[in-house]
Amino acid sequence: MPDLEKIKQLRQSTGAGFKDCGTAIEEAKGDIDKAAEILRVKGISKASKKMSRVAKEGVIAVSGDAKKKSIIEINCETDFVAKNDDFINFVKEISDINNLIESNLEKLKDSKMKNSESVNENLVSLISKIGEKITIGRAKTFNYEGTKNFNYLHTIVKDNLSKLAVIVSLETKNDTEELKSFGKHLCMHIAASNPISIESSEIDKNIIDKEITLISEELKNTGKSEDIVNKIRLGKISKFKEENSLLSQPWVMEPKKKVHDIIKNLNISDLKIKDFYRLKIGE
Repeated sequence: MPDLEKIKQLRQSTGAGFKDCGTAIEEAKGDIDKAAEILRVKGISKASKKMSRVAKEGVIAVSGDAKKKSIIEINCETDFVAKNDDFINFVKEISDINNLIESNLEKLKDSKMKNSESVNENLVSLISKIGEKITIGRAKTFNYEGTKNFNYLHTIVKDNLSKLAVIVSLETKNDTEELKSFGKHLCMHIAASNPISIESSEIDKNIIDKEITLISEELKNTGKSEDIVNKIRLGKISKFKEENSLLSQPWVMEPKKKVHDIIKNLNISDLKIKDFYRLKIGE
């Protein structure tokens, strides 16, 4: 087989560049299988060197249905690569696998893809081919008993891939169109308002302590009495909790009402927000 044909065959099977394939075939003295192994080893080396770079671009993928839904973040270095077909196809397949194994990232890395190679092996090959650092980021799966799951994608890149995505789990036996509409709009609200928790009592103590420190620093040199400073501090903390708790936030579609008012007006007696998860590239 002429070297040009071997290079073409090696490119088709590995996705590597023309020059790299030519060099590998020369090193392997024309043995295509050996050349593929050389490329694989070089790919691992290239991928390793690229892992010190910063990858803040990428996409969020959502997979699943009303019973079980997952979200996962795959990062790369540039928005150009985030729109690359090889990258997009890789993310789509990973997203489906992630939903099956319920966001167990250690298990995900060893999971087999359609080409019978592991996610990690395909990741290394993709990094070598594209030439950018690519990482698997945050992931979450909702699979609660007695719930229905909803999602919203903002700034869609393609199909189920976007720059910002939200998944929400609602606990209820209701299955009306009214509930489905609320689930969709609640996801949109969370995308816009970025709450920290469902209720103020669930906000992590470390977040509250950090906010108290910032407020105290802000009030330090106001010249006001300690009593007045304490009242201002309490007021600011109360406002912080209200603004960052989902149920007490102004409803984006109707700001004069709070989220808990909208839920009450639905008259679905068993409706409860079980959980939510918001992911945005770069945050």
